[in-house]
Order: sequence, then C-alpha cells, then structure tokens
Amino acid sequence: MIDVHAHYMPPALVEKLRRDGARYGVSVIETEPACHALQFAYGLRLRPFFAKLIEEPERRIASMDKTGIDREILSSWTDLHGHGLGVEQGTAWHRVLNESLAAFAQRHADRFSVLASGYLPDAARAARELEFAVTQLGAVGAVAATNVEGMNLGELALDEYWTAAVELAVPVFLHPVQPTPTPRTRRFAMTQVVQYTTDTTLCVGSLIGAGVLDRFPRLQLILSHGGGTLPWVIGRFDVMFERSDRAAIGIAAASAPSAYLGRLHYDTILHDAQALRYLAGRVGVDRLVIGSDDSFPPADHDPLASLRAAGFSADEIRRIGEANPRRLFRLD
Repeated sequence: MIDVHAHYMPPALVEKLRRDGARYGVSVIETEPACHALQFAYGLRLRPFFAKLIEEPERRIASMDKTGIDREILSSWTDLHGHGLGVEQGTAWHRVLNESLAAFAQRHADRFSVLASGYLPDAARAARELEFAVTQLGAVGAVAATNVEGMNLGELALDEYWTAAVELAVPVFLHPVQPTPTPRTRRFAMTQVVQYTTDTTLCVGSLIGAGVLDRFPRLQLILSHGGGTLPWVIGRFDVMFERSDRAAIGIAAASAPSAYLGRLHYDTILHDAQALRYLAGRVGVDRLVIGSDDSFPPADHDPLASLRAAGFSADEIRRIGEANPRRLFRLD
C-alpha cells in the first residue's frame, strides 16, 4: 500500500543548515532546550519541529510496517518553502531541499519516493527545478504550496511551471501552507480544521476560475485533506458561475466548476467514514489515493483502517492504495 501524503525533513538537512544556513537565508534556532525551529532571513519563523518530522528512518519504517504501508511518497513540509526569500536564495533553498530529501529516499529506495518543490515566485526557475528533480534525482512528482505569500496559485503567472509538469508527465500535490491565525481562529484548533482546508479550496477555486485546467487539460493535481471543502461547496461554485457576470469577476473557466471535480485526485484524510464515502461517490474511487499526513498532529494513524471503516471493499482498497497511485506516479 502506498501513502502519497507524508512529510519528512532529513536530520542531515538540519545539520547542513547549522553549518551553512546563511547561504540559503535559513537558520536553525533553539526555541527552548532541545527544541528547534527554522528562521528565515525575511522574518518568517516556523513552528518547532515535530518529533516525527525529523525522526530516524528506522522509526518511520517501523510505524509504516505497523499500519501496512509499504511506501511513502515524501514531500517537504510546505511551511519550509520560503517563498519570501529572494530569487537566488529561494532557488538555492529548493535545490538543497530536493537533494536532501532525494538522498534520504535513495538510501531506502524500497520504502520511499519523493515529490519535488520549487521556488514558485519565479515560474521558469520552478519549472527547471522540477525537471532537474525528476530527471536527475528521481522525483515522481511535485509538491506546491496552495498560496505564495498570500496569493492564490490561479492568480500567479505559473504557466511555465504547469507546462513542465505536463511535459514531464508528473502530478502536482497541492498542500496548504501555514496560515496566519486570525483573531477568530487562534483557539479551538480552528487554524488546522478550518484555515488549512479553506486554503486548499481557495487554491483550486482560483485554478478553475482562472482557466488553468482548461489551458492544461492533461495537468494532474492531487488535493490534500480530501480536497479541503471543495467537494462540499461545489454547488455554490456552480451557482455563482451561472449567476455572475463572469467577465466582471475574472472567471475564465470554460465550464461550471463541478465539471472539473472528476479530473482531480484526492487523498483520503477526512477522519470521517461518511465524508469519505460521499467523496468516493462524488468523484469516483479511481480518483482517491491514500494519504496519512504522517508527521503532524491531524495525521490519520491507520489509513487502511479508515478505508475499511468507510465500507470500501477489498478491491476498492487495493485500487485506492495500490492501483491509483501506481498509475498516477508511474511506479510500475
């Protein structure tokens, strides 16, 4: 079984940043004894590392064995992407991110594959980094943050990046980036529950509205956390598509938003059996892939058990956990 949504930061990268972080505009700071975080030169300070994010590979593999996961497709934590860095440092930072993660995966090639990140403020450089990572590092796809310094992806000039993904025939995994808590989301875990899922919805809504999926019909996108809220608010998207002056509000999509749902792929992290069954019924089992969000508090600690609890048959579980990701990432 293949888990397409798992995060990791190689301990070797942390050590490299201790020695040479200034080159990338990234430093390791101690927030309290034995507790470390990254500080970016442009002012961003990340949350301290969760223990599982930087755990030794033996511990990660043991936890995978316990839950029946044969392979994790690892992506960098999107908070790390540092899109506020300047173009030279940002490009160098993504290169070392990709090289470090790929080197880790290559040492355990029977258990891990990787997704490559890129410096999205410069689409041409992000495209070249994706090509390098796929052709030279063995990356099987890309991971992109759902916004770049507060801008939706559909509002950015990223066609060169999308073109690279299509030409390389690799999917792009869209994952939220740590939002700034608002006064209404500072308590009750609202950031994790509401802001993250809404960020995915805003991202995909912007890509549909801007016509990106029309310009790139072969672009394969994977949405984290079951697509955010998109599958549940798609009716409102359609109503506003039909009832709005589309030109006035910038909608360039050729079809109603619901027409694109079945072209997207969705991980299974919903933590609710009925919601997961609804998603499968709405988009089709062949559009689902297992995701655990391994390393973070909202993770699904037993994704196969979640599929069984949702009433999927053995054949459906095989498709979600094996056939779909193998086809999508060309793992055969």
